[in-house]
Amino acid sequence: MKTYSIFSSKKVSFALMGLLLILGCQTDDSDLKGVKNSNLAEIFTDSPVGMGTNFYFPYGPGPDNSIGSKFTAWTVDQSESYKGNASMRFDVPNANDPDGNYAGGIFKIDGGGRDLSGYDALTFWAKASQGVTNAEFGFGEDFYPNKYITTLTNVSLETSWTKYIIPIPDASKLVNEKGMFRYAAGSEGTNKKGYTFWIDELKFEKLGTIGNPRSKIMGGVDDVQLSYIGSKITITGLTQTYNLASGLNQTVNVAPSYFTFISSDNKIATVDELGVVTVVGIGTATITASLNNIVAIGSLKINAGAAFVNATNPSLPQPSVNSIYSDFYTGVTEFDPGFFAGPKTSKISSQTFSDNQHLSYQSIDYVGLAWKGTVNVSSKTMLHLDIQLKNAAASNLILELKDFGSDNIDNNPSWSNDSAGGYNLSNKLVQDKWVSLDIPLNEFTLGTGGGGKGLLNRNNIGFVIFVSSNGASFLVDNIYFY
Repeated sequence: MKTYSIFSSKKVSFALMGLLLILGCQTDDSDLKGVKNSNLAEIFTDSPVGMGTNFYFPYGPGPDNSIGSKFTAWTVDQSESYKGNASMRFDVPNANDPDGNYAGGIFKIDGGGRDLSGYDALTFWAKASQGVTNAEFGFGEDFYPNKYITTLTNVSLETSWTKYIIPIPDASKLVNEKGMFRYAAGSEGTNKKGYTFWIDELKFEKLGTIGNPRSKIMGGVDDVQLSYIGSKITITGLTQTYNLASGLNQTVNVAPSYFTFISSDNKIATVDELGVVTVVGIGTATITASLNNIVAIGSLKINAGAAFVNATNPSLPQPSVNSIYSDFYTGVTEFDPGFFAGPKTSKISSQTFSDNQHLSYQSIDYVGLAWKGTVNVSSKTMLHLDIQLKNAAASNLILELKDFGSDNIDNNPSWSNDSAGGYNLSNKLVQDKWVSLDIPLNEFTLGTGGGGKGLLNRNNIGFVIFVSSNGASFLVDNIYFY
């Protein structure tokens, strides 16, 4: 499933793309003096509950011609309910719906937030028009700073009313929370066809039956990374798992601000509240963490060396470029460096040195880079990228481009009007040295592992794909068409 980051400031400009739909009383801070830090539990019963509860939906087209969330997907349905007289109805659109290709939004308190410190879970009842595992639900998203986002992903929705529980990792931190609820659902799990789901009795509760919390950082692995002075590394794989009364082990994705991070040597590496590690010296340091005084499983050991050399800065002007990935250009939104990957791919990450970010791929078989929508490069002739090989010089590496065709949808495996072609990078690579490559688009003629027979179209490029037959490891920066 693709994870939607609904209101990340990097990916959606609310001023340009958003719609504010207010379903309660619009208020300013002066009107909220009586309800600031309210401990009101209910969010929706038969209607939205609580003064100042505002619903936000991102939608397009935006500056990148992306589609976005279909804001009309949300309605109040008075013919369906688990309890009472109404429920919230969400009509997930088809993938090619011009009004929006997924259903997503947040319910946010404007002005003063709520004090949720007395609760241990967000709960609701839900059902769907068909069985589907394709949604994410949570709380804590409030545009900024999104400090305590908690998300349940890959939610299996049944055709009968079922109760869902999202545990709160550390309720003592939620004394002024404005992000009441977040949701995102697409049609990846339904062959790109729309469906409907309903939610009722959405509220915070003190269940008292949630136990045995176990947290993880770095996915529970004791990770080791080679790094350099001036680099920044973000702690990832942050989760918390609980035992529910039903016997189910429920795992939620947890924002870094719930954790307390510790560096074994602050002279080598420091770590901030957001889990961003800054390498400041040569040597070894290990980052560990705890959540609510319980030590998390997993760690990050950093072996730091001297300063790293970044790839050469691009020099082309912005209007000449369609950027896929670069700190120097405005480009695609919702970029995903590992939208799909083969089972042998070891690790995908981003690294920052001297405020310049690049991508790191370790021991890949194949990996696909994706973004929101597609890019039209029919007027371009070249693809640029900077690449640095990290393992044996004999590593095999093919670069592929895929065009989604006139329907703007990835039709693999039927292909339909899709096309894809490859280019062999292998003899261009130099171990531990940045190489700047400028590749003519008419040279992407190799057949691809997915069935492509050459890049025939350039109007709807949707994937950049790296393929290796012997586990190539490499760094990549500044991917753009010109």
